[in-house]
Amino acid sequence: MADETVKFVLTEKDLPDYWVNVLPALKEPMDPPLHPATREPIKPEDLAPIFPMALIEQEVSMKPQIDIPGEVIDVYKLWRPTPLFRARRLERALDTPAHIYYKYEGVSPAGSHKPNTAVAQAYYNKKEGIRRLATETGAGQWGSALALACRLFGLACTVYMVKVSYFQKPYRRIMIETWGGEIYPSPSDRTQSGRAILEQDPDSPGSLGIAISEAVEDAATHPDTNYSLGSVLNHVCLHQTIIGLECKKQMEMAGEQPDVVIGCFGGGSNFAGIAFPYLLDKLNGSPVRLMAVEPEACPSLTRGRYEYDHGDTAGLTPLLKMYTLGHKFIPPKIHAGGLRYHGAAPLCSHLLKHGWIEARAYHQLAVFEAAVQFARTEGIVPAPESAHAIRAAIDEALQAREEGRKRVILFNLSGHGHFDMSAYESFFAGKLENYAYQPESGRPQQPDCQG
Repeated sequence: MADETVKFVLTEKDLPDYWVNVLPALKEPMDPPLHPATREPIKPEDLAPIFPMALIEQEVSMKPQIDIPGEVIDVYKLWRPTPLFRARRLERALDTPAHIYYKYEGVSPAGSHKPNTAVAQAYYNKKEGIRRLATETGAGQWGSALALACRLFGLACTVYMVKVSYFQKPYRRIMIETWGGEIYPSPSDRTQSGRAILEQDPDSPGSLGIAISEAVEDAATHPDTNYSLGSVLNHVCLHQTIIGLECKKQMEMAGEQPDVVIGCFGGGSNFAGIAFPYLLDKLNGSPVRLMAVEPEACPSLTRGRYEYDHGDTAGLTPLLKMYTLGHKFIPPKIHAGGLRYHGAAPLCSHLLKHGWIEARAYHQLAVFEAAVQFARTEGIVPAPESAHAIRAAIDEALQAREEGRKRVILFNLSGHGHFDMSAYESFFAGKLENYAYQPESGRPQQPDCQG
């Protein structure tokens, strides 16, 4: 029966042929990025040494829609459109009147949403004659996505992986190498910024901010190399909106509209991907709630300050107006490596500041409890990052049960956890800990074992 449908599947003919750009629809203007030396608004020529002009133009474009190149669509068809699921088994386990839907991005070759922008960025760089891309990665999802994209477009790829994740998640490293990428634990001795960190702290676990510094320095010092970023910037969020555009078609198939749209949050790309198409509705009066969910150990949105800050540790990037914990902040060694970033996408920060989106933070143990409950009902083992969205979705469903009211919940299951089994092993063994954010030092306090 139609009302018992579990998955809603689009055909390749339904694949969106554009990305949606929310910049022209904003009610309040954004603050511009500033040059790190002059503190003046950044100019296109300032970014040209590390980005192709097509992406620089997308960063500030006022076109409401940007066409997806045919070559990019051809690659997207390897896994897109992705399925939308109704989590009926989870609903029954929770005994809730809520309807829970999740968009599953783990069906991509790299196992996450990241190829949506990696493919686009590799295409535009190849078109402008770039030979190699340098990037950072936290848990390895972005690094593996870019390695895949570079392989498909004939580019070399260098990845600086946060050191703690490099050793926590060896199979992500091997996946990157399988697609031909070279990968180094960060901080490394290959760059000035990496060597400076190692001199101060030889046992540094690394951070996304440090890895970004290394990748930017690599790109800036090699004329045949550009830098590629997997989150935070406007053009990255733009490319991810294909997720939400597909969702809108699939929710129409389901005959429902979401009351709340949820995504986990590190830099902001997968949240933006599912939320921004619905943001346009909200800006036009829709009551839909848009919720970003982050780790309590690295709570940029819920505990950060809204101010100009660097996107990297060494201070090489432009100054971005965003919620930030400070670019020197080194997050604790939580297993959601992709969410261990000190700042937040300026566009998402702007929307939070003006009340268009909301944010929530969870401790690690509560997130893994939700991940296991989801795996035992829906069957998919989620990535620790994605499990933050699951935690919030479950809590929204439980609140609906308490209120005795239906609520339609949509969340982005941004990746699978097949390479995160060591994290689950630690959880089952009782070895995972919660960490309380300590703003004074930027270092974790003693473990806080409250869920």
